[in-house]
Amino acid sequence: MSAAEIDGFAERIRKHQGGMISAWVGIPDAMLVNHLAQEAFDAVVLDMQHGMWDMQSAANAVAQARLAGKPAIARIPVGDFASASRLLDAGASGIIAPMINSAEDARALVRTTKYPPLGERSWGPSLALNHSGLSADVYLKTANDLTVAIAMVETRAALDAIDGILGVTGIDGIFVGPADLSIALSNGDQVAPNAAEIDSAMQHAVARCRAHGKFACAYAGDGERAGELLKFGFDLVIAGAETIQLRAGARRAINAARRIASGS
Repeated sequence: MSAAEIDGFAERIRKHQGGMISAWVGIPDAMLVNHLAQEAFDAVVLDMQHGMWDMQSAANAVAQARLAGKPAIARIPVGDFASASRLLDAGASGIIAPMINSAEDARALVRTTKYPPLGERSWGPSLALNHSGLSADVYLKTANDLTVAIAMVETRAALDAIDGILGVTGIDGIFVGPADLSIALSNGDQVAPNAAEIDSAMQHAVARCRAHGKFACAYAGDGERAGELLKFGFDLVIAGAETIQLRAGARRAINAARRIASGS
């Protein structure tokens, strides 16, 4: 995939072309990102909130994803808006910001991810220029369209404020975190990301996104759940973290070897 096609990710997801599945990586290894990017994922998310990425390793991973022909999206730590602009400078195609609970939180995200007049992103996209092949003037004029700012909806407050969040100019879409949302909606009683109450909340989120002309993303623990969420109308889903996929693959190989060896 060419640089132009990678940087076309933002336009594709805004147009609700649908069916997008992204890898999700918390292990801070750029080569692991490159390996996963060889598969039929539409993007790779670097989880900097709960994963172990730092800025240098994340920048290297963005480069490895792009080398493999895939856009990289970074989920920043809670409130770490300063890292958002640095990751875009490194060539990330989007930022997912956790715990966006209000329109004011959403505006804070926009301020650091969008250039004026939408935001206040500071200039310094040296790696992004290298990756995209664009001149400085062209990048400045197009960066707001080439990258996406995604607000996470994962609390009761965020769900209540979803229209206000989606109404903020510069917020391109939302990412629903069903595990945290289930904790919030059960008042800390359970982690149940696949519960019927969460299904209802997620379908509501998709409907509000459509009403505002924004896109919807969500985390799923495995491929089957990811397929269900795509049927709900989500534009991009996660089909499980790399750790889950790695261990599941190892388990299948071990079980197959034991079965054949035992003749069962």
